[in-house]
Amino acid sequence: MKFTLSIAMNPLDQLGELARAAEEAGFASIALPDSLFYAETVDTDYPYTPDGSRFWTGETPWVDPLVATASMGAVTSRINFYTSVLKLGSRNPVLLARQVGSASVLTGGRFGLGLGVGWLPQEFEYCGVPFERRGKRVDEAIDVLRLILDGGMVEYHGEFYDFDKIQMSPAPPSRVPFYIGGHTEVALKRAARVADGWSSAMMKLEELRDTIARLKELLAERGRADDPFEYQAVCIDKFGLDGYREQAAVGVTDIITMPWVFDGVGFDAPVEPKLEAIRRFGAEIIDKFEE
Repeated sequence: MKFTLSIAMNPLDQLGELARAAEEAGFASIALPDSLFYAETVDTDYPYTPDGSRFWTGETPWVDPLVATASMGAVTSRINFYTSVLKLGSRNPVLLARQVGSASVLTGGRFGLGLGVGWLPQEFEYCGVPFERRGKRVDEAIDVLRLILDGGMVEYHGEFYDFDKIQMSPAPPSRVPFYIGGHTEVALKRAARVADGWSSAMMKLEELRDTIARLKELLAERGRADDPFEYQAVCIDKFGLDGYREQAAVGVTDIITMPWVFDGVGFDAPVEPKLEAIRRFGAEIIDKFEE
């Protein structure tokens, strides 16, 4: 089992200290959220809350996850970073490949790319990208990212993206893992087809059990049953050693958590109680999980 620290919605001047504390406590990774902007009016509900409401406001702090990776990578040496998840649908994959490659190089290969389509039509529209056919566009964008990040002189001629031979150097020092987010059947099939893992939003244990079982079926159909594959989970109803072991029993391999929440510490709280919660989680959970 791996444990990942989520740094979503925390003050940006705390990120370096949180990253160092997580590394010292035994966390494997840091999960970096993605939000381009807060639209005052939206055309669709947020898909991961029961009532469709957003649980942040226009004042909530966000940081570009690739910039945050470079910043936190500079003050750590072992811990990994991955986006959970970056909204690919509104981004140009050639430009994004430059950013991802840079993050990987600057962290010595400690970066993984979690990807989703994106749920908000305004993010597409205001970035000059149509919301329609977003799934097909994202599939092609993933192909472009993998092609460029694998290094060397490459070209691509598709329906949505078209370019002659280009090369981005330096290439990442190791293969950048891709993780696909999303709970729909289309997202699960995408993960089984092209990814090194799947990343959940907020789910209950029974939902995780069913989703992981379906992913394993899809992987087997593609001849990938024995391939390494990560199941990154934000489980909202099982906590503590016993709860985390229950998560492992249904197939979760990477638990994404925010330890200070269990102490009633808010996102905007000072950093010290968060650091203490991270240290305690390392001693009481990570160190004892395999016992």
